[in-house]
Amino acid sequence: MKNTGTPGPLLAAHDLVKTHGATPALRGASLSLGPGEILAVTGASGSGKSTLLHCMAGIVRPDEGSVTYDRQRLDRLPEKRLSELRRTGFGVVFQFGQLIPELTALDNVALPLLLAGTSRPRAHEQARDWLERFGAHDLAALRPGQMSGGQAQRTALARALITGPKVVFADEPTGALDSLAAEQVMTALARTAREAGTAVLLVTHDARTAAYADREVSLLDGVVVAEDPALEVTP
Repeated sequence: MKNTGTPGPLLAAHDLVKTHGATPALRGASLSLGPGEILAVTGASGSGKSTLLHCMAGIVRPDEGSVTYDRQRLDRLPEKRLSELRRTGFGVVFQFGQLIPELTALDNVALPLLLAGTSRPRAHEQARDWLERFGAHDLAALRPGQMSGGQAQRTALARALITGPKVVFADEPTGALDSLAAEQVMTALARTAREAGTAVLLVTHDARTAAYADREVSLLDGVVVAEDPALEVTP
């Protein structure tokens, strides 16, 4: 974990258990993420990587265990507060970007600010700046159906970071990209996150993508099998 002057982890999971129907996805997974740290979680398909990320992002609640964010129990927050947190403190990027097909790249990136009440001119100004940071300024007027996979993913990253989140959750962000596009996306994400001091929880099965992280842990059958000495959680 990077030494940022903040004691303890920013985000931590302790003994998470989650079952989908009759299938156990997490069997007591524990993990921590420090401020400004890029952490890669690797493992085979079905190992529970995405479920772990979704629990730590407050998208789903664990059946057992705890998730602590900035010294508060994330798994106990009401849904309204979780939704607010996902709009402001967290940014989320999925494998296929999940951009709104009817909106241009500019409006997709500006959307979190617009939903928070920022004026359209101001939101568009900031959206253009973030597209520029990801080398995607020429995409502003395009809709998702007119973009390549790499272009759409860079647009999704700009949208995830525009609110200045403390944590970005990236679930297989290069899984649908060719090697060149994947390199461009990860270079842009790592550079921008480090410039902004944003922590990144990165789920991937690709060793080349994991290499951009400061630290890597592995998940096997729903349990983190790498030692995580930074974990300091009081359930």
